[in-house]
Amino acid sequence: MKLTVARIGRAHGLKGELTVEVRTDIPEDRLVPGEVYETEPATAGPLTIENVRTQSGRWYVRFEEIATREEADAVRGVELVLDGDESDEEDAWYVHELVGLGVQRPSGEVLGEVVDLQSMPAQDLLVVRQGSGSRAMIPFVEEFVQEVDLEAGHVIVTPPYGLLDGEQPEQTGETHG
Repeated sequence: MKLTVARIGRAHGLKGELTVEVRTDIPEDRLVPGEVYETEPATAGPLTIENVRTQSGRWYVRFEEIATREEADAVRGVELVLDGDESDEEDAWYVHELVGLGVQRPSGEVLGEVVDLQSMPAQDLLVVRQGSGSRAMIPFVEEFVQEVDLEAGHVIVTPPYGLLDGEQPEQTGETHG
């Protein structure tokens, strides 16, 4: 099984350096000079890490095979992948395990489908495509994501008010005029 370590982002500068969206909990062990990654799509690789640096929480990578901004622009959106097994950590999931799961409230109301997981400095965000087609980003914390059930194929969420389309404030009996 192929596991995504990072997704290549925008070019940075003129000499082929790129930003990467980290998709691993251990980027300092995975993104190291000399490491060779297969890519998805496969036609973009393999890519060999030449240099890595971080600045303000963002990861920047230079690959041996990419020397210009044009070459860097051509691989934007490509994923760096490796062979791996299912996660054996409790309460830890790979992005590929979450994508495609149905998203619902504890009442069973279907809200949409998981389409991505974005790694952010504070916490990960579960990206949900709602029935309307718009996307909602729900913080992947226990308070809002109560259950992930891979076997049942769904995630139970209690997102804060305002994150989802069509939410109405609860009726309080008060009138405003």
